[in-house]
Amino acid sequence: MPIRVQNDLPVKEILEQENIFVMDEMRAAHQDIRPISIGLLNLMPLKEDTELQILRALSNSPLQVDVTFVRVTSHVSKNTSTSHIYKFYEAFDDIKDKRFDGFIITGAPVEQMPFEDVDYWEELKRIMEWTKTNVVSTLHLCWGAQAGIYYHYGIDKVQLPEKRSGLFWHHVRNRKIPIVRGFDDKFLAPHSRHTEVPQDLLEKDDRITILADSEEAGVYLCMAQDGRQIFVMGHPEYDRMTLDSEYKRDLGKGLNPQIPENYYPNDDPEKKPMLTWRAHCNNLYTNWLNYYVYQVTPYDLYGTPF
Repeated sequence: MPIRVQNDLPVKEILEQENIFVMDEMRAAHQDIRPISIGLLNLMPLKEDTELQILRALSNSPLQVDVTFVRVTSHVSKNTSTSHIYKFYEAFDDIKDKRFDGFIITGAPVEQMPFEDVDYWEELKRIMEWTKTNVVSTLHLCWGAQAGIYYHYGIDKVQLPEKRSGLFWHHVRNRKIPIVRGFDDKFLAPHSRHTEVPQDLLEKDDRITILADSEEAGVYLCMAQDGRQIFVMGHPEYDRMTLDSEYKRDLGKGLNPQIPENYYPNDDPEKKPMLTWRAHCNNLYTNWLNYYVYQVTPYDLYGTPF
């Protein structure tokens, strides 16, 4: 079913070429149903890549999804054109009086900095506090998950000995919880990070439920408040070649990165990686939209108190 976006969003053409149902604003306005309203706070440097990845993941539901791209104003992006950002993104102050069925907070390349040293941390705190009263369910990704757990539950991240990059096997902890319905007992998912939230601290916190973890990569998926807050420590939305691009970027910077684990055939960076996590990614996002957004959101977002 359709993703609703602005008529001239650049990645719309790519999605249509992939046979993903993208509905423009004119057609959506003539449908007599209420679309699910999703806000996307995109903190990743290559914003158009992330737009494409997230929109792909949201497209596999029988729901009409109306996506609003949100930006912070306390940071200037160096990797995406200003014209693109100002044309397609709303400042938080311009949407703070709205309510959303769901909200996504992406990762960001600032994980080795203390949270308080990130230039938009105070603004992000305002946004995360706002989600408590204006959003039915918030999905946090990678650094966004670490930031959410730190802000809401006071558990800080720790530095890893080396970057954790690659595909890692995870196992489901509780199959009865809807967010993991349809998951295999073991599944692969991408990680790309220098830090982690210690699993022992998450295990001790009764407010947090761990849903999937890995012997090599630690906690992958957890949630709180019956799904009002969901935290994904990896990058299920990554494309086939995203880890490849990151690895070769770091090589070019002279950082001597480790080859991403379980990614290239025979660990040969000249070979095309196998795409082995897309079905899991689609399942995760579809379950989130269905069970934690659509099934619990009020028809009148503004007339029903949270």
